[in-house]
Amino acid sequence: MTQFIIGWDIGGAHVKAALLTQEGALNNLALQACPLWKGLDYLQRAVQAIERQFATQSCQHAITMTGELVDLFDNRVQGVEAIVGAMHALLPNSSVMIYAGDQGFITPSMIDPAQCLKIASANWLASAHFVAAQVSNAVFVDIGSTTTDILLIENHALNAVGYTDYQRLVSDELVYTGIVRTAVMAVAPQAVFKQQKMSLMAEFFATMADVYRVIGDLNDAHDLSDTADGGPKTQVASARRLSRMTGYDFDENDMALWRDFSKDIKTQQKTRIMQAITRQLARSRQQDISLVGAGIGRFLVKEIAQEMGHHYIDFDNLIETNKPQNALHSSDCAPAVAVAKLALQSSLV
Repeated sequence: MTQFIIGWDIGGAHVKAALLTQEGALNNLALQACPLWKGLDYLQRAVQAIERQFATQSCQHAITMTGELVDLFDNRVQGVEAIVGAMHALLPNSSVMIYAGDQGFITPSMIDPAQCLKIASANWLASAHFVAAQVSNAVFVDIGSTTTDILLIENHALNAVGYTDYQRLVSDELVYTGIVRTAVMAVAPQAVFKQQKMSLMAEFFATMADVYRVIGDLNDAHDLSDTADGGPKTQVASARRLSRMTGYDFDENDMALWRDFSKDIKTQQKTRIMQAITRQLARSRQQDISLVGAGIGRFLVKEIAQEMGHHYIDFDNLIETNKPQNALHSSDCAPAVAVAKLALQSSLV
């Protein structure tokens, strides 16, 4: 029996990994930038960097993904096959399990095109099933760099309407908005600036990372994506990028204006997420429902819970850990932690 298991969440922009003991205790976490749309070699670099960080030779591996959606691939089946093939080659002589949603775990040799569609973008399902085992009635909200998952849990069971990304976008269980990579123009076609509402320029001048950097909510450990203009990741540089959305000439002495402007955009993003949460709550017959927050944007979930009058539970509090909670927390890599936890309960380990 091996001593450790690594849960992998292969995204289109990041790779997240969680190192757990065979008893299920979290030992380490890793987050690496991986612009997969540029090529599979970026996945290779990210995985190798994480293996060096974990520095363990005796591991099993449980893999989930969303990276098959990037435009490097013609379709999801091709993307899943390419990612599975790449990971299998990168982890030679290791036990590799692929998470196929409700079908559980399968080995790479078992995969056919139909199963590829079960594997595609199933990371949310791993997280939701893990949370459902811990919390009776909740809305689980995972706000990441790019997307937000919103799942209703009742009586320790996932009550989901959609399964595919298309279905989940229709049901508001997937909202394509995040803390880092989302373009400001996708969140706020209009905003309040200098105490008046105005239309913003529909140009890729700034991202939500700029908004949260100016406000002071963005953790440097989560800030791995390029800026819109390739410039520095400072509050002043972010305010300058945001100013381009308004056509107002930037002056460093106006930072208070840009903080207020950023707070209005944050409020608009938070309102959109609250609307989706409310839609899931409306389907529930339960009275006492908590909000469980995960992802690098879980600070928004905590704020929303307070504003809506719901008890807040952090994903961190559901995990037994041997790891000091410093730059990265289990909540930041929830699908990676969850897929490893679920694998430990499967018959393949």
